[in-house]
Amino acid sequence: MLPEVRGAIATSHEGRVAVCKPVQTGVGPDEPGDLAEVQRLAGDVTAVELFRYPEPLAPDTAARRAGMPLADPAVIVRAVDDLAASHDLTLVEGAGGVLVRLGESATILDIAAATLVPDTVDGVLVVVAPGLGALNHAELTVNAVRARGLRPAGLVIGWWPDDPDLAMRCNRTDLPRVTGVPVVGVLPAGAANLEPAEFRRHAASWFDDEWLATLSPRHPEQLVRTP
Repeated sequence: MLPEVRGAIATSHEGRVAVCKPVQTGVGPDEPGDLAEVQRLAGDVTAVELFRYPEPLAPDTAARRAGMPLADPAVIVRAVDDLAASHDLTLVEGAGGVLVRLGESATILDIAAATLVPDTVDGVLVVVAPGLGALNHAELTVNAVRARGLRPAGLVIGWWPDDPDLAMRCNRTDLPRVTGVPVVGVLPAGAANLEPAEFRRHAASWFDDEWLATLSPRHPEQLVRTP
């Protein structure tokens, strides 16, 4: 799971969803990136990618090694605001953790601070792994989000095996306790391998119903997703 016109999402476009990938690394110019997979699985969503670098590295490092211009945070902010003005829900996917440099110094948290609307349901959705290390990763990330005055919108366990080990089972219980943020979604391992129709049929069941209700067009927002 980002946020001046911010979150002013037009209700005349009810149900429209946009996904923005500010920086894609690790794919060539003509190769499908993350957004191609989003559209394959989710179907009718607006997908916008802004900067792309060939090596699978942090964006600033990938740009320098490729001799390409660094990602411009002003371009990213304008793109997110434009999407939010014409969609009911705008999700912005990071490139690594919340403090990974997208350009010279800007991080995904800088983009969030520039585009999310304070005192609304706008927030940063943190995706975590289920195993050892998850508690530390989640608490550090949530603390960084709060330190910028942003709202952690929830935790999502990015994959959950059929036979979770002891650490995974304990983490699922302990994540809300150590972070103060609820687990709002748990995706089964292999979900991305489902056929698109099956993926769409089951996707809502992987998330908390009450949390999903906050994403209604009655609550215009932008939401940042960070792995």
